Amino acid sequence: MSEIGIIGSGNIGSTVARLAVDAGHDVVVANSRGPASLADLVGRLGPRARAGTVEEAAAARDLVVLTIPLGRVRDLPPDLLAGKVVVDTCNYYPERDGDTAELDSHELTTSELVQRHFPGARVVKAFNNIFAANLGVLQRPAGSPERTTLLTAGDDEDAERVVAAFLDSLGYDVLDTGSLADSWRFQRDQPAYAGAYTEDGDPERPRRTTGEDLLALLERADRSVR
Repeated sequence: MSEIGIIGSGNIGSTVARLAVDAGHDVVVANSRGPASLADLVGRLGPRARAGTVEEAAAARDLVVLTIPLGRVRDLPPDLLAGKVVVDTCNYYPERDGDTAELDSHELTTSELVQRHFPGARVVKAFNNIFAANLGVLQRPAGSPERTTLLTAGDDEDAERVVAAFLDSLGYDVLDTGSLADSWRFQRDQPAYAGAYTEDGDPERPRRTTGEDLLALLERADRSVR
């Protein structure tokens, strides 16, 4: 049994929380509005879940999932996640997050930007390229031939192993795509982005996606797109 902190209670955060509870993990969920705003969510999740402050979620023993708008990352203290294995789900939407020169120029990937803000964290990119509705239904038990594969990227091998084990427990196979610098290949608007887990890009029509499928999509990545 692991203790997972989840900072952000939107669609992805809520879905990861449910999958984690279903897999036998304890979760601490936090958002910017405070624990009282999470009463309904943790009530639905059951006794393995509790609402906490952002600091309490960040202090979770085994893993922290950071799932907030990218533009809000800079609002968090840089030392908040020091020493923690952090799953970064963030995507860049300038119309929501504001323009970021380092991303527009391709100097950094989104996860490198997160890593730069939290220099003491051990950041692994995951969950950013799948619709929450699909993430919540494509999980399968270990050994199932119908398992779907999720993508990860990171610069810390031990952290990547921790995250891969977590994703496996949720019901997914894992394809390690390389470093945070390479993770642009499954950022927004790339072929391996959210539509990869759907029929014809329709979130209401999820489909099993294999590592081979994703490798083919990664090969088509074009950094000039974003």
